[in-house]
Amino acid sequence: MEYPSKLIEDAVNQVSKLPGIGKKTALRLVLHLIKDKAEGTFQLTDALNKLRAGIRFCLHCHNITDSEVCSICASHRRDKSLVCVVEDANDVMAIENTAQYNGLYHVLGGVISPINGVGPAELKIESLVNRLNHGQSEIKELILALSPTMEGDTTAFYIHRRIKDLSVKVSVIARGVPVGGDLEYADEITLGRSILGRILFG
Repeated sequence: MEYPSKLIEDAVNQVSKLPGIGKKTALRLVLHLIKDKAEGTFQLTDALNKLRAGIRFCLHCHNITDSEVCSICASHRRDKSLVCVVEDANDVMAIENTAQYNGLYHVLGGVISPINGVGPAELKIESLVNRLNHGQSEIKELILALSPTMEGDTTAFYIHRRIKDLSVKVSVIARGVPVGGDLEYADEITLGRSILGRILFG
């Protein structure tokens, strides 16, 4: 792709590094910034600079926050006997948007994936074990809300093995056919798990 300016080319190359953004989309975004008022571009760069300089991770659950302890961990309204283990901060946001969960979280920062060079040491598993061991007797149940993939299942199995001697109930989120989905389009593993994980009707 030919660019009329080296500055545009450099900007496109940087923007296209973002996930889900190809070179054509990056070019459209860069051209939009050029056409927009300069103030808009400066506000964007200022917000991104503040983001990089000010963003932190919660000391307890490792969720993204502006302070040492996130608002969820600091809240007195949350059920501190429940801890939901998730892969990333976007999973926390997804679960929060359901308004069906009122416990705490623990963000691992990924899942075990040997092929990608990610082992237990690269994740926040040790801090989870420490949460359960040290002064966290109030935690009664650990909910493993990890993706239903080989890596997610491996991570869940590893965590379960690490804490099997603790008096903490371990559960996993239900897996099955999505609401509004047709059975004929469900894969065999999902359909099989939905049958095995059936519940009483009514």
